[in-house]
Amino acid sequence: MLTKEFWSGKRVLVTGHTGFKGSWLAIWLKMLGGEVAGYALEPLTGKDNFVLSGIGSRIRHHIGDIRDFDRLHRLFTEFRPEIIFHLAAQPLVRESYASPKETYDINVGGAVNLLECCRLSDSARVIVNITTDKCYENKEWVWGYRENDRLGGYDPYSSSKACSELVTEAYRKSFFNPTEFARHGKSLASARAGNVFGGGDWQVDRIMPDCIRHLERSEPVVVRNPLAVRPWQHVLEPLSGYLLLAEKMFDNPGVYDGAWNFGPEDSSFLTVGSLVDSVVKAWGKGAWEDRSTPGAVHEAHLLKLDISKAKTLLGWTPVWKIERAITETVNWYRNYGSNSISVICEEQIEAYRSGWGLEKCR
Repeated sequence: MLTKEFWSGKRVLVTGHTGFKGSWLAIWLKMLGGEVAGYALEPLTGKDNFVLSGIGSRIRHHIGDIRDFDRLHRLFTEFRPEIIFHLAAQPLVRESYASPKETYDINVGGAVNLLECCRLSDSARVIVNITTDKCYENKEWVWGYRENDRLGGYDPYSSSKACSELVTEAYRKSFFNPTEFARHGKSLASARAGNVFGGGDWQVDRIMPDCIRHLERSEPVVVRNPLAVRPWQHVLEPLSGYLLLAEKMFDNPGVYDGAWNFGPEDSSFLTVGSLVDSVVKAWGKGAWEDRSTPGAVHEAHLLKLDISKAKTLLGWTPVWKIERAITETVNWYRNYGSNSISVICEEQIEAYRSGWGLEKCR
């Protein structure tokens, strides 16, 4: 599994490839020998992993808005992708309160555009729509949500991702039904991950880049919700799940369709405050302060994923404990000013693969 033998020469489209998760996925796919195309907006900053890793020069790099159906459809016609990972999104809860219409336009309308392009494509075989753990109707349970639990969403972001899941389910039943694979030739799944961090993320309102910005300036890290519990994981954890899922779907069409959770083990469910303590320790110095704001917009306090399905049916399991995940992440941020980010990314991917017992990409 996750071998060059499978991925070599496969035409793979990644939407949102200039983003944090998308850039890491593109790097990994390229290491595996895939023929990769990306479709996304410009990167957020000049310090993003996409920019500093130089991955854009090693793949087919296309700038475009996921809301632009005609442009996206032209790329499908020209590139003829076999495997599609859909990551393009408005990814922030608090931004969704400020721009709810844009959030729905991107996260719901964008998913419709992507799936419609897949429906019209005679090359697409595997489609994985990447959503989020926040797509569940969160009842603040102490146990993890399973794939068949009810979808919901208090805020526009979470709601938009639940809507994206519903759109995916409708397309699967109406157009890509597993029982009729011989007719349409396509497998469709969705993937839900927890709070992901790693090198090269500079988004606002995310705890890891917020930590790094303050630590670089020798300022206390501002924490607005220190008691909230989240399923923290390194970016390579869910990406390995997405890749494994796509392999299974390609080799066994119609068997692995549906929704999948890719979260961490229970030991990686920490409060925000505990995570920041660990980041400060790995950085070597610093402190944080509680800036909780009464009356702030609603954000979930407790959210966990149940990953039993992925473990049992895919044979997937997390590799890095939270301490290792934080160490590797801090190492990226300590070195992003150098010219070795592509090497650091590839070394971290190889280290992760060796922990999973996988053969080297090279």
